[in-house]
Amino acid sequence: MFATLSDRLADTFKNLRGKGRLSEADIDATAREIRIALLEADVALPVVKEFVGAVKERARGEEVSGALNPAQQIIKIVHEELVTILGGETRRLRYAKSGPTVIMLAGLQGAGKTTLAAKLALWLKEQDKTPMLVAADLQRPNAVQQLQVNGERVGVPVFAPEPGNGTGNPVDVARASIEEAKRRLHDVVIIDTAGRLGVDAELMQQASDIRDAVQPDEVLFVVDAMIGQDAVTTAQAFLDGVGYDGVVLTKLDGDARGGAALSIRQITGKPVMFASSGEKMTDFDLFHPDRMASRILDMGDMLTLIEQAEKAFDSDQAMKAAEKLGTKGGFTLEDFLQQMQQIRKLGSMTKIMGMLPGMGQFRDQLENFDEREIDRIQAIIQSMTPAERANPKIIDGSRRARIAKGSGRQVSDVNQLVDRFFEARKMMESMARGGGMPGMPGMPGMPGVGGGKRTGAKQAPKGKKGKKRVSGNPAKAAQQKAADKAAAAEKAGNPFGNPDGAEVDYEKAAEQLNLPKDFSQFLK
Repeated sequence: MFATLSDRLADTFKNLRGKGRLSEADIDATAREIRIALLEADVALPVVKEFVGAVKERARGEEVSGALNPAQQIIKIVHEELVTILGGETRRLRYAKSGPTVIMLAGLQGAGKTTLAAKLALWLKEQDKTPMLVAADLQRPNAVQQLQVNGERVGVPVFAPEPGNGTGNPVDVARASIEEAKRRLHDVVIIDTAGRLGVDAELMQQASDIRDAVQPDEVLFVVDAMIGQDAVTTAQAFLDGVGYDGVVLTKLDGDARGGAALSIRQITGKPVMFASSGEKMTDFDLFHPDRMASRILDMGDMLTLIEQAEKAFDSDQAMKAAEKLGTKGGFTLEDFLQQMQQIRKLGSMTKIMGMLPGMGQFRDQLENFDEREIDRIQAIIQSMTPAERANPKIIDGSRRARIAKGSGRQVSDVNQLVDRFFEARKMMESMARGGGMPGMPGMPGMPGVGGGKRTGAKQAPKGKKGKKRVSGNPAKAAQQKAADKAAAAEKAGNPFGNPDGAEVDYEKAAEQLNLPKDFSQFLK
C-alpha cells in the first residue's frame, strides 16, 4: 500500500547520511522531497502542508542542531509526525456497561462492509466475546446470503429475519436484533447496513434511522483505502450526515498509494480503529498508528509479527524444538516440517518478510517470491519415510530417487533440500549453544560470547577417539570415504583405490558418490 511513499522517503533520507550538520538548504530540500512524496501518495493537500510545516519547524530546532546524528534525528521527527497524523494512540472499542454492545457499520457499496462484519466478529470471538451478526442490508442482491455464508465461515450466528433483495424494513430488523441478542445472551451485536454507489440523501436517512433506533455504542465508517482523495470527501459527507466514532480501512493490501489512511484522521478528527489487509477472515486487526508509521519508514513491524506468531505457534512444540537444537543432530526433518507448517499459519511469506526492518530494498524480490516453493519443500519431506526424516544421513542415492519420484520433483531438488537442511541445522545448533553464526562472534548474553577460544577451556575434539569427522551429507561422506581409501591405497602402492589389489568396481563407486552409473566411464 505505502510502497511508493516508503521508497521516496528512503531516497530522501539517503541524501542526509554522513552529514555532521544540516544547513538551512538541506532542511528545505528535505522538506520539499517529503512534500512531493506525500502528494504522490495522494495525501490531502491540507494534511501535507501541516505535516511538512511541523517537520521543518522541528528540524530547525535545537533537537536537530545539537544531535550527534542529524539525519537520524530528522527520521525520528518524521516518524513522530506520521504517528500524530495517523491518530497518535491506538483507539480501542468501547463496550457497553450493561446489555449487548451494539456496533453499526456504515459506508459506500463496494467498501467491503459485509466481509468486514464477519472479520470483526471473528476478531471479537478471539477476544472472548460472543458476537451476533445482523443482516440489515436488505437492498443489495444476495447481501443477506453473503453475510450468512461469512457468518458460517467464522462460526458466528446471523440474525436475518428478512430475505432482502429489496424487501423488508432494515430499521425494524436492527431494532429486533437487540432483543434477539438479549434473549440468546450475545454480548456484541454487529449491524451490517446497506451501501450505495455514491453518497445520497436516501442512504444517509436510512443509516440515521437505524442509528436512532438502536443507539449504537460504536458507529464505524468502513472505507476502501484504494479510492484515494474520494475517501476523504466520502468520510466528511458521512460524518456530517450520520456521524461515526471511528474509521475502518479495507483493502490495505492493494496497490493504491495510501493517501486515504494518512488523510482521514487529520481531516475528520476521527481515529482509524481497524485495518483489513487481505482476503482471509484473519487478515484483520487493530490499527496501530506507531506501527504503521514504522512500516512506512521501512522500520518494520516486529510487534505485530510477534503477536501473530504467538497466536499461530504451539509454545510446547516450539520449546521441544528449541531443546532439540541444543543437542547435536537432535533437530530432524520432522521438526523442520512442523515448524514450517506453523509458519504458514502466519500467512504469506511475502507479508511476513515485509514486517522485518529494512526489507523495503528487497521489495521486488519479495513480490516475485513463489509461495508454492514452500509447498514443494513440504511435498519432498512428506515423501520421506519416518526413519529418513528422523535421520537424513541415511538418505542415499536410491532413496533420493524414490523421494523425488514420490514428490514430483527432481533428484537435484531433494539433494538441495537435504544439503541446506544440514547447513541450517549446523548454524542453528551453533547459535543455540552460544557459538554464534559460523565466522561470527556469539550472541551477547549467551555462553561462548565472542566466538573465540575461552581461556582454560578444553578444545572440542575432532571426533570420537581422535577420528576424523565425517560429513553429514551422504554424497560428501561417500566422496570423503573414497578419497581416504584412495590415499591409503596410494600409500600402499596401489594407485587404483583398492588396497587389496582387486579390480575396482567403478559403477559401485559412482553410486557411492551419488553420480549416474554412466559417470563410471569418467572415473576409469
